[in-house]
Amino acid sequence: MSRIGRMPIDIPAGVDVKLDGQIIKVKGPKGELTRTLHPDMKVTIADNVITVERPSDEKEHRSLHGLTRALIANMVTGVSTGFKKELEIVGVGYRAQMKGKKLALTLGFSHPLELDAPEGITIECPSATQIVVSGANNEHVGEFAAKIRGYRLPEPYKGKGIRYVGEHVRRKAGKAGTKK
Repeated sequence: MSRIGRMPIDIPAGVDVKLDGQIIKVKGPKGELTRTLHPDMKVTIADNVITVERPSDEKEHRSLHGLTRALIANMVTGVSTGFKKELEIVGVGYRAQMKGKKLALTLGFSHPLELDAPEGITIECPSATQIVVSGANNEHVGEFAAKIRGYRLPEPYKGKGIRYVGEHVRRKAGKAGTKK
């Protein structure tokens, strides 16, 4: 059995889960998420607990077992507490600010970048060098944070760029200038 797949998912108070065939809908205080599950996986809801079962021990079913359970658990966590990615900006003149609902990034290009937040994602800038991306869908939060980070990846020589909070950037030594 999959160690992840066999773990039951507890449904917290305030979260409503509905299963309609292979479509699961999870509704909570942070929003509503819907996902179509693989037809081979059997999902049951009983006594505020969700369990996922697989039909056989084939390799595909074993991999789908843990995946399906993890996706449903992320949906339940997302609508109850939400997900958050924090980014920090390092570099002289690099900064971020909110212009209405848009995120304006000054990253050394000839013009500032203005990004609209996708549906269900909220962006905050507590300071000029911090960005907080939050939302109910873990995939969308991570994807948008990676998109922001992709505009200026942290470089190894001076460490400038956009990085996740707590991310370690391996630094390289510069040129070893020798004089003859």
